[in-house]
Amino acid sequence: MDVIIDGGKRIVLNKSSDGYFAGSDREVPVGVRYRFEVDDTGPWPDPCSRYQPDGPHGASLLTADDYPWEDSDWRGIALKGQVLYELHIGTFTPEGTFAAAIGKLPHLAALGVTAIELLPVAECPGKFNWGYDGVQLWAPYHVYGAPGELKRFVDRAHANGIGVILDVVYNHIGPDGNYLQKFSAHYFSARYHTDWGAALNFDGEHSHGTRDFVVGNAMYWMREFHLDGLRLDATQSIFDSSTPHILTELIQQARIAAGSRSIVVIAENEPQRGEHLLPPERGGYGLDGMWNDDFHHSARVALTGSRDGYFHDYSGRAQELLSAIKRGFLYQGQFYSWQKQCRGSPLRGLPAWSCIHFLQNHDQVGNTFMGDRVHRFGAPDRYRALTALLLLGPQTPMLFMGQEFTSSRRFKFFADHNRKLRQLVHAGRRKFLTQFSSYASSAVQALLPDPAAMESFTESKLDWGEATTHADSLQLHADLLRLRREDPVISQQRREAIDGATLSERAFVVRWFDDEHGDRLLVVNLDTQLDSPTLAEPLLAPPVGCGWVTVWSSDHPQYGGTGSVDPVDADGRWYFAANSAALLRSAPSMETKQS
Repeated sequence: MDVIIDGGKRIVLNKSSDGYFAGSDREVPVGVRYRFEVDDTGPWPDPCSRYQPDGPHGASLLTADDYPWEDSDWRGIALKGQVLYELHIGTFTPEGTFAAAIGKLPHLAALGVTAIELLPVAECPGKFNWGYDGVQLWAPYHVYGAPGELKRFVDRAHANGIGVILDVVYNHIGPDGNYLQKFSAHYFSARYHTDWGAALNFDGEHSHGTRDFVVGNAMYWMREFHLDGLRLDATQSIFDSSTPHILTELIQQARIAAGSRSIVVIAENEPQRGEHLLPPERGGYGLDGMWNDDFHHSARVALTGSRDGYFHDYSGRAQELLSAIKRGFLYQGQFYSWQKQCRGSPLRGLPAWSCIHFLQNHDQVGNTFMGDRVHRFGAPDRYRALTALLLLGPQTPMLFMGQEFTSSRRFKFFADHNRKLRQLVHAGRRKFLTQFSSYASSAVQALLPDPAAMESFTESKLDWGEATTHADSLQLHADLLRLRREDPVISQQRREAIDGATLSERAFVVRWFDDEHGDRLLVVNLDTQLDSPTLAEPLLAPPVGCGWVTVWSSDHPQYGGTGSVDPVDADGRWYFAANSAALLRSAPSMETKQS
């Protein structure tokens, strides 16, 4: 194996006993382009390239880790207290660059966002991509900017009090521009396969090289980019029967690489195996959090009424939403008819913030016919009520970019590939969506957007003018996040201090108990008006000597509502407006009478 420097210089590498090749030349300057020649084949780009200015098929560029960081006082983040914001760099701004995204950081800080979750930025083919076809995992996508520009984005985020978590894909490598097999046949597994291609080899012959590659990558993002954590894509497709499991090793080493900074590691895990959140000494991987698809699915059914496709096992009833708030995952080992098997595992003893709740994310928006956002499928007043449940509940909330101003822009599935792959990806997309009966018709299939079409990408870019024209929605989210942050009871995220009860099939209450600051009561009605002056439900009773004072209502005109009515009057009679949510606090009876 030799290094070929552009211009003709060759650096001969020597093979060591562990299978690696090594060599040095201190006269090669930063900024040169280079490739590797392997057994007289190639030359190929560096699998660990820090920058691919001409894309994944071009030469690698030698860089220096010399960014002048200004975040020396930043101590990282812990998951408790976070408000996550998932964004795709390419569609977050009109320019679609790291540099342009910096300009939106004050907006996110003012909103109340505390941590950004970046969709994958690894180098991939084409002019646009969701990011899950990454092939050079160490190189930021050149379309977004050079490595220094990503570092500056992180640096400025920290200056605005915002952490940055990176979505990484360690279950497969993209199909176009993947040169790993030119260097070794042992990067990929012969035992396992994923829905997206060959699985990485973490437990087979010569797997130490793959483990080094992935663990080193996680450490690299922490050390050189000062990131605040990782979101691990589809961990159910990261296969490893050895000890320690690759995820345990990766998480431990990433924390070491972060030094004194605290980082968080979140998993997407479709089976929702709660035990993975346990520390290694208790049989887990040491994860901090996991996405809760159950909450999303139930909330979507509650909003839209549709149980098509993989929403089949959800009713959207009050019981489900309340159970998600109290217990996290809804499926914790019981039968799941969509998959014809049991699904999930318990979350006993784990804090509420270890579950990530959301009403939108890139997958769930993209998994519709035209990439429409969920608020376009339901009544605005009902969506406001569900937003209150999301942002006031004890779990860690996550917003998808533009959600805060109910963006009208779609987020389509887009990926720019060569002609052959383009056809395969489009066909695969059609097949995937046939699980929804409404998308399986020939009429819909014929109109399904081509992921490789430029308009699929450009029409997914946010319209930031809507942050002004949809100011009522922005105010809704900002006010709820302020309540979440500043209310001394809600901000504790103590699931053990929360109880709840259903009032009807679509109405329920969540109650926080707090002797020091007073109780809180969130009343949610996702159906027609419920006018019941008397209700045999003890959670509606205020503490002794107290009454209820309305703190916030989703029906307030400033949020686009038609006007709010207190859910309970001075005599204790209850009224639940249709499709509404209201937050109440307990106060001494004299104060409630005066108000």
